[in-house]
Amino acid sequence: MKNVMAVACVLLLSASLHAQGPVVSAAACERLAASLSLPHSTVTSAKAVAAGKFTPPGGGAAAAQAAAGLPAFCRVALTITPSSDSDIKSEIWLPLSGWNGKFLQVGNGGWGGSIQYGPLGDSLRRGYAAASTDTGHTGPDASFVIGHPEKLVDFGYRAVHETAVQGKATVAALYGMTPRLSYFNGCSGGGRMSFMEAQRFPEDFDAIIAGAPGFNRTDGAFQSLGAMQGTHKDPASFIPASKYPALHQAAVSTCDAIDGLKDGLITDPTKCQFDPGGLACTGADGPSCLTPPQVVAARRIYAPVIDPKTGKEVFAGLEPGSEMHWAAISGAQPHSMYNDLARFIVFQDPKWDFRALDINKHLELARKADGGVLSATSPDLKPFVGRGGKLLIYHGWEDQNISPRMSVDYYKKVVDTMGRDVDASVRLFMVPGMGHCGGGDGPNEFDMVTALEQWREKGKAPAAIIASKVADGSVTRTRPLCPYPQVAKYKGTGSIDRAESFACSAP
Repeated sequence: MKNVMAVACVLLLSASLHAQGPVVSAAACERLAASLSLPHSTVTSAKAVAAGKFTPPGGGAAAAQAAAGLPAFCRVALTITPSSDSDIKSEIWLPLSGWNGKFLQVGNGGWGGSIQYGPLGDSLRRGYAAASTDTGHTGPDASFVIGHPEKLVDFGYRAVHETAVQGKATVAALYGMTPRLSYFNGCSGGGRMSFMEAQRFPEDFDAIIAGAPGFNRTDGAFQSLGAMQGTHKDPASFIPASKYPALHQAAVSTCDAIDGLKDGLITDPTKCQFDPGGLACTGADGPSCLTPPQVVAARRIYAPVIDPKTGKEVFAGLEPGSEMHWAAISGAQPHSMYNDLARFIVFQDPKWDFRALDINKHLELARKADGGVLSATSPDLKPFVGRGGKLLIYHGWEDQNISPRMSVDYYKKVVDTMGRDVDASVRLFMVPGMGHCGGGDGPNEFDMVTALEQWREKGKAPAAIIASKVADGSVTRTRPLCPYPQVAKYKGTGSIDRAESFACSAP
């Protein structure tokens, strides 16, 4: 009985300390440089940073924004070396006071290569102990891969996992207690990391946000580079940016009212039957029409990529409504994320040209080069869900970098694998009018972290998440985001620019 009482007292004390947020001194922070011992890790620095005094490397407006309003914190820098060729740099930021008792790790876009100071600062302002990694290399491209297979593994999944493990150990060392909950938040490449964590390391995090998840980057290269091939087949196929507005307006005009409301947004592009051939020039070429080769090129961008050997879909095309963002996949240069994957990982030739990509010859070669290091495609989330994990996925329907229908397809596979009840643990929110991780025509600013907190901590599953459209510092429109397959439907009364005029319902 005494042992039971003792355990209960310890638990109550721990809960009380978490609620109050322990206060630690600058000296306690700086002692970590000598006292903190972590597996295959070196503490390169541990310094207390006074409130408002952090200066991110590089300077500039983005750095100033990342530093604005930061509370006093302990900045711990680690070098993690799980292999003889690893050089993973990670930072752990810990509030000196007001810690909320939780840990939040943030993801990286593209090929990583740097600490994410802005998201670290956002997490710190919320009271979290936060972590970020450079993914094991420096620089924005994939040139680090050639001759360094262990560094590819670090980038693919090991750097994030190691940062989670060592980051939480750092938290425990400073505060004298482990985080009561651990979260991960990433978009694009960070969304790929989110999927990788949920599938490969289900015990690292209690809840995860995955935005625009590039979970199948290797197959996605055939869509992105294939679109570039279509618009660069010859000079006549190229679609200049001056034609994007007419093409976009035609798509929106064709599909806007399918949901019963004309509001300048395509609520569900999968219901949209838009053919760019309707813009074919009938006279002289100009910005309001497409030449015959341009029509062919545009159709290729919208079309899914099909494996000619099996007839199966490899990757979805872009959706009607995405046209204003097409410079990313049909501009002067191919998308660096996919081009680098082919150059440095598949062909290991920096001079390789995207025009040489051939799905007949190279699909299996690319998948073999990936080998599951970059792709996180398993729909079996039972280990993660079984321990109470929550996965919140979101994706903009106007995404130009990662075809949004891939998130829908993945969610459907999860449901097929785990049953409809998985909705209690995994939810997908498609965002009409949003581009890649933001931007676009529709409401594209929302607070997924709070939604995740409410879900994991209070059992309040997100039935709707309010998104805002902001212009010149003012909110011009709000709209509920709905858990797939529901969509926001107008109630018939009230302003179409107010979220309360809509309700989530079956399509």
